[in-house]
Order: sequence, then structure tokens, then C-alpha cells
Amino acid sequence: MKVGFIGLGRMGSGMAANLLDAGHEVTVYNRTPSKAAALAAQGARIAVNVKEASRGDAVVTMLANDQAVEDVVFGDGGVIEALAPDAIHISSSTISVGLAERLAQAHRELESRFISAPVFGRPNLAAAGQLAVIAAGTPAAIEDARPILEAVGRAIFVVSDTPAHANLVKLSGNFLLASVIESLGEAMALVGKAGIDRVDYLDTLTQALFDVPAYKLYGIMIAEGEFEPAGFAAALGQKDLRLALAAAEALNVPMPFASVLRDRFLALAAQGGGQLDWSAIGGLAAADSGLQRRDRTKTPAAERT
Repeated sequence: MKVGFIGLGRMGSGMAANLLDAGHEVTVYNRTPSKAAALAAQGARIAVNVKEASRGDAVVTMLANDQAVEDVVFGDGGVIEALAPDAIHISSSTISVGLAERLAQAHRELESRFISAPVFGRPNLAAAGQLAVIAAGTPAAIEDARPILEAVGRAIFVVSDTPAHANLVKLSGNFLLASVIESLGEAMALVGKAGIDRVDYLDTLTQALFDVPAYKLYGIMIAEGEFEPAGFAAALGQKDLRLALAAAEALNVPMPFASVLRDRFLALAAQGGGQLDWSAIGGLAAADSGLQRRDRTKTPAAERT
């Protein structure tokens, strides 16, 4: 397929590379052109603007927030006016439910097709083509887009015919992950203050109770106090909690713990930690309890995949 890809951050670059590996004809666009150089060396064509990247069978957007998506889609020469009738816009950005609804409506009016397909996974999984793709849209559009989705993900979970539902599922999942991070941080502060080794505690916890990737990944980062480089910046986590709370308010769903998590991200940001990995909120409880940063006696988080 002829695929445009817009947004070449750490996630987008890996996803676009996997589309090339799968044999798709890929045209890439990024506001900072230098980020496209490595993909060009792999065979991608570099577009000079959004319009040029949106002329194929499909275009994938993987951008940081609502404003970036609005600028790319609705701005002059944007996706919405460049996409051919019956072509597919696949939005993999983590955006608000409200914006996803606007995007779906705008595409319907112009007879192009729209799929929400946000993903779960960090940059190393994006590079390996092992993301979990949460997809929603018409069955025909999802089926036509399946070769693209399969190139970037290990599994595709179709949750609804309504695109915005995929964004709601994504936001709810990030709320749950942030809950895991905060609860791990508090538990580790508790045992650490008593003198128990936090890495040993994590080994026990993941073998006895929680043998799941999230506990292992975020637990070791919290135990060792290693929050750089950021696989997912805390500022983005804060944004996602804000979007989850907005969706909850629109649906009249109380989410008291989501409000606590939003405030934890605000506290981290106030301390200058917005560019740390979002797991850094798990270090706040240790700091609050007077614990010092753990000596680095294990493999640093930056060296793990």
C-alpha cells in the first residue's frame, strides 16, 4: 500500500520503519526534517509538507497531543483536505475523545475514512513491531487498513465501530498503568523505609502476585530510581490523565483516583520532572518519606529494553 506517515518521534519512527520492512511504499513527514533521514536511508520518501504525505491509500498520524493533530489535520494543506475519497486516515495518537469524534465527523463529510488506532507499548516495542493496537472504525475500513496495523503491532484489538471508543479505551488503559506506577511507588517506599531491598522486594512481588510486564518494567525503574531517558514523558502522562478526567466528566463517571494521579503528575512537574519518564511519579512517595535515591547496584533502567 501507499502509506503516508506523519510524526516521527520515538514511537512514530519505529512504526514507520516497520511499514517499510513490511514492503509498503512509505512517504514520511515530520516538522523537524532531520528526523526523517534514517527512514529515507531505509527507502522512505520524504514529503515536504503534510499534503504531500496524505496522497496515498492511507495516512498514519502519530503526534503528541490534540493541538498537534488539529494543526496537521485541519490546518491549511492538512490531511482532511488532501486525502482522496475512500482513502483512510489512521490516527494512532493518544488524543481526546472529543477530538476523535470531530475527526470522524469531518472525514464522513468528505467521504474519506477514519480509524482510531492508538497503541499500547513503549519505543522499544514500536521498533520491534510489537505494539498492541486498539482499533475502532467501520469493519470495511479496518479490514482495508489491516496490513498497516499488522505491520506495527503484535496484536490488533477491534473494540468498536465508533472510532472515539478506541481513544477512550486507550485513555482508560493509561489511567490503569499510572495507578500501577503510583501504587508500586507507595509500596516500595513503605518496605524501603523499613530497610528491605526494593529490587529483592520487586522480585518477590512479581513472582508471588503480579507476574505481568507492567509491574516488572515500572517496578525496576522505581526501585532503582532510574527515570531517564524517558520512554514516555511525564508531561504526556499528565496530559492523558487530564483527557481521561474530561471523558469521565462528559459521561458523569466519578474517577476520584484519577484526580489523585493528575495531582501527582502536577507535583512532579512543579519539581521540574516533566521530561522524566512518567514512572517518576512512583518515586515521589520515596522522596516524601525521606528515602534517598537507591545506589545503582543493578542494571540501569536506560540499558533495559
